[in-house]
Amino acid sequence: MKIELPNQAFKYVTENSQECDEQTAFVLTNQNEKYLQNAKDHNAHSIIKIDEIAELFGIDQIKIVGITGTNGKTTTASAIYSFLLDLGYKAAFQGTRGFFMNDEVVEGKSLTTPSVLNTYIHIYQAVAAGCEFFIMEVSSHAIVQKRIEGLKFELKILTNITQDHLDYHKTIEEYIAVKNSFFQDETKKLINKDETKASFNVKNTYTYGIENPATYKLMAYSLNNASSGIIQHMQDEVVPFTSSLHGFFNLYNLMAAISATHLLSGKKLEEIAEVVDNFAGVSGRMEQVSEEPNVIVDFAHTPDGMAQVLNALKEKDLLVVFGAGGDRDKSKRPLMGRVASNLAKKIYITSDNPRTEDPDEIIKDILTGIEDKSNVKVEVNRKKAIESALNDQTGDEVVVVLGKGDEAYQIIYDQKLPFDDREVIREILKRT
Repeated sequence: MKIELPNQAFKYVTENSQECDEQTAFVLTNQNEKYLQNAKDHNAHSIIKIDEIAELFGIDQIKIVGITGTNGKTTTASAIYSFLLDLGYKAAFQGTRGFFMNDEVVEGKSLTTPSVLNTYIHIYQAVAAGCEFFIMEVSSHAIVQKRIEGLKFELKILTNITQDHLDYHKTIEEYIAVKNSFFQDETKKLINKDETKASFNVKNTYTYGIENPATYKLMAYSLNNASSGIIQHMQDEVVPFTSSLHGFFNLYNLMAAISATHLLSGKKLEEIAEVVDNFAGVSGRMEQVSEEPNVIVDFAHTPDGMAQVLNALKEKDLLVVFGAGGDRDKSKRPLMGRVASNLAKKIYITSDNPRTEDPDEIIKDILTGIEDKSNVKVEVNRKKAIESALNDQTGDEVVVVLGKGDEAYQIIYDQKLPFDDREVIREILKRT
């Protein structure tokens, strides 16, 4: 994509060497440096390093907030965005759900963290729209591939570190090291104090927590009828809040978001707490698709993510439908099976996004983690698996469909076929 930048020696910039010409400068990044010669062969106007053009995109005119962690990035980022808007600020949000500015959808879903130049474009748009804050999710892939190159963060936030993406990072130790590498500079940081695997530069560090002493400490909480809590900042403010979000894990997301908003805005904690209940959560995250019968959809696709969601519903008998993604970390599959067998009354193992893998082989991997298979049904067809769980559901049992959340497709080989768990559930319930 060519981007026009006014009042420069060149007319356009691009990170695609094929688009270079006499009017177009090639922006050299960690990801495209192997195409440098190709850019020269296309008569690029000039070669510019990404950090050399940062100021042309207005990066110094906006406060950038980066959030990383295995789970909770999207909910935490969305909550911060929501709180800032409700407090009267203009803000932008970039992440798994897409790109948003001032409560408007600008772009649909894409990568959690897009290419560095795409992020720069979004920042450029946010500055032009008068935004004071730019909230972004930062994936482990983006850290390794330097897709956050040249960005100056006002605040960096850690949600948690559990197993994911070992198809890419190879070992859990490497994955942990990558996450922690984001927090080794002197930038202002907000760290989950209860995350034992966190390692960070203590300078300019603030913390939040439930179990351990922290800058922002949850003193008490209730999970009856959604959630509520009392947050204490240092020894000063002690403030109650209520939220429509369910689950213990969401208390951490809310703590991170409230604490971050306090650090960013300078508003009183009491004022921030007043807008917390306005945040209704994220589509596809603990989303109740039907109340009677009770059916919930969630994006959880890691062992820890599954455990968090199922533990949030542990007072109920759970019928759990899930699979695992193909061409991804295989070691987490039996762990996901083990989590389901420990917390579910009945298990329905099915296909997720198999990509180029055989769905039957993925299911076999999951089954190795389940000792007692007496309450396990295997149905490769995801629609039929969901239908089977809904047909088996009785009384107060809850059907929980995990793995895809608000995804509107299923990836089989290189095709994205229309498939939305929520729409499938509504269609089945309409017929019964």
